Amino acid sequence: MHFLLVGYMFLFIDRPFEVWPWLGDLRFERVYMLVTMGVWLLYPGKKWLPNPQHWAYAAFAAAVLGAWGMSRWMDQTQPKVEDWFKIVVFYILLVTTVNDEKGLKRMVVGFLGVMALYLLHSFREYLGGKFTYRMGISRMVGVDTTLGDPNSFGASIIFALPIVVAIWKSGLGGKLAKWLLAGYVGLSALCILLTGSRGSLIGLCVWGFIVMMSHRKRWLWLALCAMAAPVAFVALPAELQNRFETIINPDVGPENAKVSGEGRWHGFVMGMELWAANPLAGVGPGAWRQATGQEIESHNLMGQLAGELGTAGVVTFLGILGCFAWNYFGCRKVLKEHPPGERDLTAYVPGAVAMAVFLLLFMGLFGHNLFRFTWLWFGGFLIIARYCLLERVREAEENPPAVAEEEEFEEAPADDAALPVGWTWHTGHR
Repeated sequence: MHFLLVGYMFLFIDRPFEVWPWLGDLRFERVYMLVTMGVWLLYPGKKWLPNPQHWAYAAFAAAVLGAWGMSRWMDQTQPKVEDWFKIVVFYILLVTTVNDEKGLKRMVVGFLGVMALYLLHSFREYLGGKFTYRMGISRMVGVDTTLGDPNSFGASIIFALPIVVAIWKSGLGGKLAKWLLAGYVGLSALCILLTGSRGSLIGLCVWGFIVMMSHRKRWLWLALCAMAAPVAFVALPAELQNRFETIINPDVGPENAKVSGEGRWHGFVMGMELWAANPLAGVGPGAWRQATGQEIESHNLMGQLAGELGTAGVVTFLGILGCFAWNYFGCRKVLKEHPPGERDLTAYVPGAVAMAVFLLLFMGLFGHNLFRFTWLWFGGFLIIARYCLLERVREAEENPPAVAEEEEFEEAPADDAALPVGWTWHTGHR
């Protein structure tokens, strides 16, 4: 069952049916999910993991349905709602069939493996001439069309990087795994630079800064990165150099790049205006362009949340964030009392999820990531990790380590010479 779930992760992220249309004509993704759900019905290892985060997701799903039902653009936004509820279905399959550390390890490592294939596939297509020309530059795109936009593609790379940290810290796979992880980080950085996504580059820098500051040789790593950054910048094509320079000096780029940067703040402002006009349920999920008349999305998480889902969405989303925090600090408490052992990936998953949530919120300042799969998939990883850690505690309490009883010895005779050669009364053994 777990391998079927990893297979669906690949279909959802790499989306080969969007690369090869004949797979799309066969409805391959839908058939695969129906088969997976059929196996799930027969799977004997299903278990419901009690956690309030389930109810937070359910409340948010109700808010999405309510906002969609009240929206003037219900027909146009139906595909958006359907796609998000597909993620909800996968979340249910995940948290009901993965309930031990072995299964969690498979899913986490499987997810990163899928991301690696996605990056390699996209990079190969880029070398073959597949890119988009936007903002006056050639920009790398993902191999798919759903999340293959340069900004979305770059964001997907950023949100997966915390998993690299978890696997690295756990020591899982030994030295070979660390070399592979280092290569993955290098490929991620290269792809982000080639996308020309300013937000993703900032996200990469923030992630790298957090990782380096948590290392005991933080100042050495910071110094090395400070020296390497100018070299990497000079190695970029001139058009990409100009693109990234607009982060600190908007005037050096074309006017549309400057307008794009200012649009992040405008997205927040327009979201607040939509919320004020539709306080209960907003304008509906995915109805941003229709409601605002804009050609682009909000490019702001809070603007998207408040404008599209209203008060119901804001309150339930805050509930999800509260549950993320509750589960994370609960895991920290358990790990403080029961420190992790070697190759203990489960112990590092909560920290990776917390970092990913922080990056989602941070990049939400200039990106609309409300309906990303990451919120649900990583929430599932965290719920499973907490359950596994609590199971460790329960098993330790039910099966305490046996205390060796002191061996009783007979009184030794006065002369050890009476014993067989090689024996003493101190051990009673040869």
